[in-house]
Parts: sequence; C-alpha cells; structure tokens
Amino acid sequence: MFVSDINDVKIYNLSAGKSLPDWLTDRKKKASVNKNVDLRKRIELIQDFDMPGVSTSIRMSPDNQYILVTGTYKPRVKCFDVNHLSIKFERCFDSEVETFEVLSDDYSKLVFLQTDRFVEFHAGHGRHYRLRVPKVGRALSYHSPSCDLFVVGSSSEIYRLNLERGQFMQPFESEASSFNACDINPEHHLLITGSQEGFVEAWDPREKKRCSTLDVAMRIKNYRDFPSITSLKFKNALHMAVGTASGHILLYDIRSNEPLLIKDSLNRIPIKKIDFNPAHNVVYSLDNAMLKIWDENNGKQMAYIESQSNFNDFCTIPNTGMFFFAQEDVKMQTFYIPALGPAPKWCSFLDNLTEEIESETVQNIYDDYKFVTKQELITLGLDHLEGTNLLKGYMHGYFIDMRLYNKAKSAAQPFTFENYRKEKINKKIEESRPKRLEVKSDLPKVNRELAMKFMENEESNKKVKAPNLLKDDRFKIMFENPEYEVDKTTEEYRLLKPLLTQLDKSKLKKLEKKYANEESTDAKGEDEGSTDDDLFSENDGSSDDEDDGSKWKEVKKEHKRIQKEKRYNRQNDEEEEEETSPIKSSGIKMQDLESFKINELSRKVAKASLGARVAKETDMPQVKTISGLGNRQMSFSTEKKVSKTVIKRQEEMKKHREERKQVIRPTTFLKKRK
Repeated sequence: MFVSDINDVKIYNLSAGKSLPDWLTDRKKKASVNKNVDLRKRIELIQDFDMPGVSTSIRMSPDNQYILVTGTYKPRVKCFDVNHLSIKFERCFDSEVETFEVLSDDYSKLVFLQTDRFVEFHAGHGRHYRLRVPKVGRALSYHSPSCDLFVVGSSSEIYRLNLERGQFMQPFESEASSFNACDINPEHHLLITGSQEGFVEAWDPREKKRCSTLDVAMRIKNYRDFPSITSLKFKNALHMAVGTASGHILLYDIRSNEPLLIKDSLNRIPIKKIDFNPAHNVVYSLDNAMLKIWDENNGKQMAYIESQSNFNDFCTIPNTGMFFFAQEDVKMQTFYIPALGPAPKWCSFLDNLTEEIESETVQNIYDDYKFVTKQELITLGLDHLEGTNLLKGYMHGYFIDMRLYNKAKSAAQPFTFENYRKEKINKKIEESRPKRLEVKSDLPKVNRELAMKFMENEESNKKVKAPNLLKDDRFKIMFENPEYEVDKTTEEYRLLKPLLTQLDKSKLKKLEKKYANEESTDAKGEDEGSTDDDLFSENDGSSDDEDDGSKWKEVKKEHKRIQKEKRYNRQNDEEEEEETSPIKSSGIKMQDLESFKINELSRKVAKASLGARVAKETDMPQVKTISGLGNRQMSFSTEKKVSKTVIKRQEEMKKHREERKQVIRPTTFLKKRK
C-alpha cells in the first residue's frame, strides 16, 4: 500500500507494492512473503485484477456487485465478482471495444460499441446478437422508458436502435458534423449530445426533436486547441457538467445559458470523463495525466490522483471513496480516499486497516503553500510576520502562502528572473554547440580496413559506375555485426596476406612509373632508334617476374610456418593426452627413479678413458681433431641448399628474358596525345 497526503487528504493506492510472479509455486510464494516485509504489507484487493496488455473502459454494475473491464490484447471483457474478490468470467471479441453500457442490474445484459462499427449484445451465457451501424460510433446511451439505444459518432445523425422491436428507428438529424459524447438524464430522460463544433444539443425522446442548443465554445477564452465537447455528465435533474478538448470543465444549470463555474485543469489535454459526488459537493474530472478532485462551488482543488501511465477511464462506487482506473498498463489501479466516503461493504475491513497500517512513504504536498526557513524569512524581509496567521510553524521553519512568497521574492530579488532566463539561454546555447573533441568518421566499427579499401576503389574509379558495397543493404551487416569481423589468425588469411601486401606495393610502383614515363616523353619528344626505354621495358618485365617469384616465396614461407605450428601444437596435445590418459596394465609400467640407475651411468662416463671418449665423438663427420693436443674444429655452411625445381625455374626465366630482348621493339616514335 502506498499512502500520499495531499492538502490533508489521504489517498491510499491499494494496487501499489511488490507482486509475485505467477510461475512461482505456492511453497516459494509463502517463503518469499515471510521473508519480505513489503510483500506482507501489500493488499491484493481483487485477484487477477489486470489485463494482458491495456485496459480501455471500466464500469460498475448498477447493483454494485460486479466490475466489468474491457481491454486488449486480444480484445476481451472481464467480469469480477466483488463478493468473492475474484474473476467471474472472461470473453473475447473480434475487434476492440470503444465503449460499453450495462443494460440490466447485473452482468446479464451488456452492449458493446466496437471500433469496426459493430454493436454487440451479450447475455448471461455469452454473445446474443451482433449488428452494424452505418457510421463509426464514439458513444452510446440507453433510454430505458422507450428501450431505445442511442449511438453517436462520426456523423450528423443520432442513430436509434429499438431493442424491443429489434430494428433501427428514424435517426435524429442534426446540423453538427460529428458527435463525441452523449448522456441521458436519469430523472426526466433528456438526451444531450456534444458536437465537434463545441455545441451541446438537447433532444426530447418523447417528441423526437431537438429542444435547445448550448454554445460552450464561446464561453472559453485563451484556448490553444478548439474546445470541442469530449464528455458530458448529469448530476441531477437540473445540473450537468461539460468537458472540452482544451481541458476545461463547465458546470451548467440547464435553465440558463451562462455557466455556473468554469474550471481549467491546466493540463491542456481533453477531458475524458466527469463524475459527481453529491454527498460532498465534489467533482471528478479525468484526463490522460490525472484525476482531479475539486469543489463544485468554488472550483478549489482538494486532491488529485496520478499514475506513471496514461489513464483511459475510471469508475467509482456511489457513496463510497473507492475508485477503479483503466489505464495504459497491465494492472488496473485501485484507490481509496476515506475523506470522500467509507469503504464498500464487501471490503469494509479497509476502514480499520488504513488506520492501523504503517504507510510505506508519506508525501506532504501543499499546492498553495511554500516551506521557508527562518533565515530565508529574514532574507525576504518577512520576519515581522512571526506570530501572525500568515505563517504556520512547522518543524524548523514556516509555511507561507505561495502568493505572498512570490510577491516578497520579486520585491527582495527583482533580477532573479532575468538571471534565471540568462542561465537557461546559455545552457541551450552550450547544448547546441558540438563537442570540441568529437571526431566524426564515415568508417564503420567492423572491418574498417576492408571499408577503407572499398572507399579507395570508389574514389579511383569514379568514372566507372561500379556498385558500392558500403551502401548496399545486402552487405550492411558485414560492417555492423562483430561476428563478421575478418579473423587475421586463420590459415587462409595468413596465406593470402603476402599476396595482398604485394598488390598494394605494385599499385604504388605503377603510379610512380606512370608519372615517370609521362615526364620522360614530354622531355625527349620524337626520338627514333633504340634508347634506354628498351632497358626500362626490359627491367619492367624482369621486375614483374621477380615480384611474382617473391610473392610465391612469401606464401611458401608462411605455409611452412603454419605447418610448423601445427606440428608443434600436435606434439603438445599428444604430451597432454599422455599425461592425462589413464595407465593400463598392458601399457608402460611406472618405475621409481632409483630403478634407472642414473648415478651409475654418470660414474661409468667419468671412469672412461680419454681415447674412448674421443672415439665416440669422432663418429660425427663435421667434427675433426687437429694435432695430438686435442684441438677440434667443426665445418658447416650457412648457405641454404637450393632445390632442383628452383634451379630449373631460374634457368627458364633467364632463357625467357633473352628471348624478350630479341623480340622487343622501341617505343620512342610514339607521341603523347593532349
């Protein structure tokens, strides 16, 4: 339970607190409740009082025994029995419900207005009948004396469906473009409708014609949105309330065109629903943000209820302080305000419980007062008011009227607002400026080197319309998902790396040769005969061949390194397997260190003569003994042995170059075209 104290009005949120998941077993639920204090304090007034997605409308049956709620998804209606504090039944629809009404005292007769223009009737056993209206409906009301169901919506006609005959009657025709709300007076059964143009029209069902028209929009000034009528509600035979899209509530006596009171909710959002509490002369007005509770005589706000999600609808039990809210959330909220009435009979234990239970957090909220310390009071120059009715002592300071505080602050600090305005302007300017160290790069986070190569190719081949892989959606994931990062430790990449690096070097060489040839042709002009160009061309061919040979040499070296690493890893794996493998009886037998007799072997070597030792060492062909003094020398070569295939390849290349020298022709007679 969560308790808030607003203007000395305590509001109990019975839906607040921690909840247990459904998939826990009963044993785990009991254990968690015993351990957690917050779970012990929570109040689950009605079991499973929630919807799978969102709850849209909520109503109380006329006998105050059943709560009916519609919501999504899938579109459905739930009925809760307050005597058993649990769900009674649940039914699903083909489309979402705009609004609904209870036609009987209990749940046995219901009518639902759906968003696909269907009106669906339900009996106690389930769906009874379903029909369609000509235009999309937004509200409906039931006139019990004539058994007429009135449906208003996006049309200038008010449709009449007679439930006794089971057929549509002639509709009421109006001059308005569309209607948003309607209501029927429970005493004299006058029908009122609210139009999009800001008019309230009154219709007499007995004479089937319009009685009067009330222009509400003309009474509202300084509105941002046009004050279309969004909600209507009768208090008794003479008084009614009108809610507008601009966030205003107007109280009227139907005998006069002038409003008794105009209340601005200050939220500037449409009023969804209005209700009355005649016992305390209180009006409830609901919008998306909150439910405001205020006095109908002077418009002074008493309290308010707000939630983390938007409200869609609410209902209250007459002559009690219990509220139920349908909102944009899974849970339906339940609030109890003792100042507006006692608890209902089916939960009368709340009256005793709210007095005894310790609240989790108590918020002292005063809309019209400001708390100031004694030092702040001296700074404002209001210390002479101590002991008067203008200051109310509280803890280490005082509560002062907000209007008096604002006047005193503006007089004591006249330039406070200007300084505040300058600070806000400077803050906005600083936020709009870019960061100094911010570096913007077009390169992706994954495969940056590959993206750079693609960008270089695109810049070099601007004339050729080649596809850009960076902008192609098919290859987009390759530069976003880290799993597509090029692994440079794989065997394939290591074998291709020498070729790729050599290609990059060859590009640079080609560019250098291109610019060198251009300069030489401009300087020499038209020279005939053999020149040094033959040598250059000859060297070009040889350099290409040498590059091809060096590339394949690098690939072979890298291949040898990979094979060597594989052998090394294989040996390590075998050693680890031998260490970890279990020892069988038929395998190697474990022996003690003493059984090898290492000390005896070292003694034999030490006792052996010098001739015997030299004779063993002379078996090596590289080691030779010089003279009789025991000097020795070792012969070895640092040159790598050249294989026959390499020698053969070198001879073929040499022969190929000689053939090219004989066939090559000079190019000095060619001119460069400008």
